[in-house]
Amino acid sequence: MRFLSFDSNGLSTVGVVLDSKSDQFVDLSMLGTSLPCELGALIATPNGLQSAHAAAKSAPANAIKSIKSAHLLPLITHPSKIVCMGLNYADHAKEGGNARPEFPSFFLRGPSSMVGHHQPIIRPKASSKLDFEAELALVIGHKAHHLTPENALSCIAGYSCFNDGSVRDFQRKSSQWTLGKNFDATGGFGPWLVTPDELPHAADGLRIQSRLNGKVMQDGNTKDFLWGVIESLCIISECMTLVPGDVIITGTPAGVGYARTPPVWMAPGDVCEIDIEGVGVLVNTIADEK
Repeated sequence: MRFLSFDSNGLSTVGVVLDSKSDQFVDLSMLGTSLPCELGALIATPNGLQSAHAAAKSAPANAIKSIKSAHLLPLITHPSKIVCMGLNYADHAKEGGNARPEFPSFFLRGPSSMVGHHQPIIRPKASSKLDFEAELALVIGHKAHHLTPENALSCIAGYSCFNDGSVRDFQRKSSQWTLGKNFDATGGFGPWLVTPDELPHAADGLRIQSRLNGKVMQDGNTKDFLWGVIESLCIISECMTLVPGDVIITGTPAGVGYARTPPVWMAPGDVCEIDIEGVGVLVNTIADEK
């Protein structure tokens, strides 16, 4: 099952994607159900995703819309937290001059740093050093604390693509990465949520790429995680309670722009794609801050 978030008269509304090869989705708000029409709330509803998908199968023609003509939003527009992992691939740690870490790095993103599929990532006035990072995102489906390897996967509602756009000079101004990772509209998130039944166990073995203007920049695989999905969830939930709609971003493989000679930065007019096998392709253009 696949679900997206789009703007409908100023409200975040759920779209149900019945065919991943089609450019169409069903507007859940037009089906006359009592289900929440915001994706975070729908995820928090028992059997909400399943019920929405079933209802969409008999959608009237006027409820079917085009992805290309819709204003897609970040998949989860207002999560209670966005927990991001750094240095979760050994090759990426190495290209940044770091030894293989003994423990993952973590930082938080805020909702204002995110943009949806086909929406522009914004290069800020403060810097031209805007970098790309292809990452697998996972969305929490139910409240979870002190997860174990046996039950960790049960809390996942689904997976998506994320472009952890990073303003590198601000990221390096201190030992904390927060500023460089939280400029407005720098993190692409989408295009849709893919439920776990469509993917391998723990999203293992998925090819992950970033492409800039059609050129492959990163080409990795989730089998090369230093801390896989299960172990990452166990580590994070030891610290904090996860709730429906929380987002976990799992780190990026080698090939980012700052590690290249000369460095490659995203610039206005560029098109950046994040392609994850079985999940989808997230596409964002780059534009300057007005």
